[in-house]
Amino acid sequence: MSSPQYNLAADLRGTVRLAVEATGHVTALVEAMHATIAGLAGHVPGAGTERTRGITGLVYRSIHGVTRVVGTGLDLALGPLSGLTGTRETVAGRETALAILNGVLGDHLAATGNPLAIPMRLRHDGRPLPLEHDAIRAALPAPATRVLLQIHGLCLHDGHWRRDGRDGCAATAAALGYTPLQLHYNTGLSIAANGRLLAERLEALVASWPVPLESLAIVGHSMGGLVARSAAHHALAAGQAWPARLRKLVFLGTPHHGAPLERAGNRFDLLLGVTPYTLPFTRLGRLRSAGITDLRYGSLLDADWAGADRYGRVPPGQRVPVPLPAGVESYTVASLLGERQDSPAGRLLGDGLVPLSSALGEHPEPRYALSIPADARWVGRGLGHVELMTAPRVLAELRRWLAC
Repeated sequence: MSSPQYNLAADLRGTVRLAVEATGHVTALVEAMHATIAGLAGHVPGAGTERTRGITGLVYRSIHGVTRVVGTGLDLALGPLSGLTGTRETVAGRETALAILNGVLGDHLAATGNPLAIPMRLRHDGRPLPLEHDAIRAALPAPATRVLLQIHGLCLHDGHWRRDGRDGCAATAAALGYTPLQLHYNTGLSIAANGRLLAERLEALVASWPVPLESLAIVGHSMGGLVARSAAHHALAAGQAWPARLRKLVFLGTPHHGAPLERAGNRFDLLLGVTPYTLPFTRLGRLRSAGITDLRYGSLLDADWAGADRYGRVPPGQRVPVPLPAGVESYTVASLLGERQDSPAGRLLGDGLVPLSSALGEHPEPRYALSIPADARWVGRGLGHVELMTAPRVLAELRRWLAC
């Protein structure tokens, strides 16, 4: 099998464009600080406008103008190289870098048409799977009547399901008669946006699958579990066909009710806005993607942010309750880095990123509690968040759940 290809020129153009935008943002930040400090000192009337005046303002406007000209020139210069490709011999390194970039800035990349933005695709063994009958038949000579879809989490990609070169989740599914597929997507988009996109992809998959598709199972790691829940919600509301084939949902370290890391970042962002001196630095906090801010409380729908500022103080009770899809067997895996489940600190720390109660779907308010049965929950010890994708102990539970 030949090595996959990628467009080297597109990578270069996307990187240059992002670098130029970063220069503009930094210049704007410095100018805002300059205007604020000068205004507070009484030298510039109208402090808080974030723009400087006179010669100082001319300097900053010139920097912005030169940056735009240079960026446009480089983009045009790289245009003729659009057909240039590079062999992806070390695909993991490149895809890891892109996955992290998309997780942090993915919504911005998509909104600006940057070629570094990851398009949502279903993959099989690292290769895109076109959602057309003949293309699927060519890629999968013996498609099963059951499909297992693996969905990775924030800043990751489908290669993270591999450990020592082997995808244990896919191998477990194949041994049980499933055709394993993996989702590759831009984790910086909002969970609601990715949910809608996934619902569309699964509808196309069902329509194009070469043999009658009897059942679908989804294993979602971290954010991937939230995207799966959002997709099911959108599909049911739109009357799509694929939810009727959804039989099992397995969540691995999914922050159903959010993660404290994003909540801490939000508090820090709010703290920066307390004084005029630090207010311009809130620009830095506002660079984080919609996908990240959705992890504050585990938001699945656009309605969760209706009339609200993603970076402001949004009460957790504004989140719209989304129950698990009826008639679907749901299972969840959580982990404790410590040894004691009854320790408050251990439950809060969880797997290092997701608290135990959030991963188990527990919530003091009944409308948010997912009520996953005790025999469908598994709590490991000493497993970190990303390890949940490949740990043999987790794969053993997965085998048991998928086989029943």
